[in-house]
Amino acid sequence: MSATWTYHPHPDEHGRKVRLHAPSCEANLHALADPRAALTFVPGSECPGVLAGVPLAACARETVEDACRRATDTPLFADPPFDLPPGKHAAAGAVVREGDGRLWLVAPSNAFGGYTATFPKGRAEPGLSLQATAIREVWEESGLHVELTAWLGDFARTQTFTRFYVARRIGGHPAHMGWESQAVHLVTPAQARVLLNRDTDRAVLDALLAS
Repeated sequence: MSATWTYHPHPDEHGRKVRLHAPSCEANLHALADPRAALTFVPGSECPGVLAGVPLAACARETVEDACRRATDTPLFADPPFDLPPGKHAAAGAVVREGDGRLWLVAPSNAFGGYTATFPKGRAEPGLSLQATAIREVWEESGLHVELTAWLGDFARTQTFTRFYVARRIGGHPAHMGWESQAVHLVTPAQARVLLNRDTDRAVLDALLAS
């Protein structure tokens, strides 16, 4: 008897197929406009629509890379000093907040790193500012093109020291998430607290709600 395997539609950075051992299921996409609804998108989900005046529509890599170059050359706003502790890697990410107050979370493929849901983030690359890193990581992990609106805080994690920003969606579609994510959630802050399974992420949520 042969097993039917599910693969992410996007290969990893080495061009290899990514098998999803326990694929996520989409949920409540019909309730996009309901500010109390929790939605789950999976790769390829079909959900055209407009939320907070911004359409859900695919965003090309070139558009995001241009935004990253501009954010590196001319920061969107002044950042506090970033004091990287010894033994930690610099990283950046963002909490993407919709106009209705809901937040976007990503579900790492195969719960990588032990995360069932988290905020999009990633390690900084040479030549890329932390603001640019956050913009790129959000797009790669969630399919969303964002504009950073404020510095949120710097958080010590297991291997990284991560700068988080607050951001708003200006384009993109969660169905186009990259291979690192097997689902993208749109949830209220209360629902996010239930989904986030790490104290480090709950600390980021607490900082947002206190800001």
